[in-house]
Amino acid sequence: MVSRVEHPAAGYKKIFETVEELNEPIPARITGRIPSWLGGSLLRMGPGLFEIGDEPFHHLFDGQALIHKFDLKDGRVTYYRKFIKTDAYVRAMTENRVVITEFGTAAYPDPCKNIFSRFFTYFRGMEVTDNCLVNLYPIGEDFYAVTETNYITKVDPDSLETLGKVDLCKYLSVNGVTAHPHKDQDGTVYNIGNCFGKNMSLAYNIVKIPPAEEGESNPLEKSQVVVQLPSSERLKPSYIHSFGMTKNYFVFVEPPVKINLLKFLSAWSVRGATYMDCFESNETMGTWFHLATKDPANHLNNHKFRTSAFNVFHHINTYEEEEGFIVVDLCTWKGHDFVYNYLYLANLKGDWEEVKKAAMRAPQPEVRRYVLPLDIHKEEQGKNLVSLPYTTATAVLRSDGTIWLEPEVLFSGPRQAFEFPQINYSLCNGEKYSFTYGLGLNHFIPDRIVKLNVQTKQTWVWQEEECYPSEPLFVPRPGATREDDGVLLSIVVKPGAERPSFLLVLDAMRLTELARADVDAIIPVTLHGLYKP
Repeated sequence: MVSRVEHPAAGYKKIFETVEELNEPIPARITGRIPSWLGGSLLRMGPGLFEIGDEPFHHLFDGQALIHKFDLKDGRVTYYRKFIKTDAYVRAMTENRVVITEFGTAAYPDPCKNIFSRFFTYFRGMEVTDNCLVNLYPIGEDFYAVTETNYITKVDPDSLETLGKVDLCKYLSVNGVTAHPHKDQDGTVYNIGNCFGKNMSLAYNIVKIPPAEEGESNPLEKSQVVVQLPSSERLKPSYIHSFGMTKNYFVFVEPPVKINLLKFLSAWSVRGATYMDCFESNETMGTWFHLATKDPANHLNNHKFRTSAFNVFHHINTYEEEEGFIVVDLCTWKGHDFVYNYLYLANLKGDWEEVKKAAMRAPQPEVRRYVLPLDIHKEEQGKNLVSLPYTTATAVLRSDGTIWLEPEVLFSGPRQAFEFPQINYSLCNGEKYSFTYGLGLNHFIPDRIVKLNVQTKQTWVWQEEECYPSEPLFVPRPGATREDDGVLLSIVVKPGAERPSFLLVLDAMRLTELARADVDAIIPVTLHGLYKP
């Protein structure tokens, strides 16, 4: 099912506007019935400050990090939010200007300083931002707000207070890590980031942070690199936002969107340069899939999987089949053009017809399934190596030793994206599964929640006029045995309502509304987060 809803009133502009933090939690008005077993906190990260003084932030990923919390307890719901007190935020508020360059907004030297101070500031270069607006995840007993640089910020999930800044470079050989780690049942955290490999070339390190042991204060001190994967271009690593993990394997998808290292290094001394200026697309490389075993960790360099060019930000799930295949489900965007080029706030905050025109130039989204064969023999050149009966995805061995992949499309609609995917992670991560839940983007505007059956391609949709939801988080019902027995939690903004934002509780099986908790506050766009029981 595809949304055909129009948004001529452009109420979505409200989710890209600055808000103030709250001094204390505010009560919500509940309609419907929240399940009695649902007690905990929904924590979300996103931008909340879209300008400093007279200086606007330009890109969706530039606004200063705001942490949100809906508390559900004893049948009552409250809402609370605070800005993360990062260096980027504190210094900007102190000087009333953008001090540290963000993803798409450049910082300039202080005009009030004398010419000699400005001269030295100019050549000192660009500081790496710690603006942790993308996600929130636990490491051991602690919680960290994160972006994609080497800085993560420890926060208190109850008071939302900022506890401290951590530089991952002190513990790991990475320039930064993704905001989407994976977690084993025992609490081990895995992530991936780029790094300098052999002969000063760029590579990708998969890192492991062990679970906290009794009496230990910081599991980061025992973190380690478990395997290194090569970059297809020596000085141009691909942009990474997530990766896949099964019980026995890591899957890394290397797309054609590249970080030009020379541009990046020169950006540190070029006035007005941003991170976005360092990206470029390789029109000829296509997309590569890298495979590594997990224990013992080893890059399978003989398995050279390649396909046509696409952008990928979010893996849905990755699992193994006994017949010798790895199934990789992804939210993709066709072609090599970088999707983030279309997420400037000027595009997203335009009138509806202008928003649609901009989106028409962007890559087309699709949910795709790729299948990687593990057993490869030279004599099978030219034939489809995929024998799974339930998928049309193919893998063909070529004469140059590469395996060319073609996907099965699980969901597609013109300018209708299924993004920010979620699964029943505790039950299904790395396992064969049936359901994923996502945020429906209509020309990049979030306007629906979608449930997709990846086996039958059936979809269910929740949508309400002039409502703008966020990523739906799945919370399983205690004791449930069915994969979709639980609820979805999403923050929804309805700008014209008396109480313009609410926490939506959906039955995950039927995608029907169980309850909503309205608050008298506009809540800006949120990106990712977690549910803390």
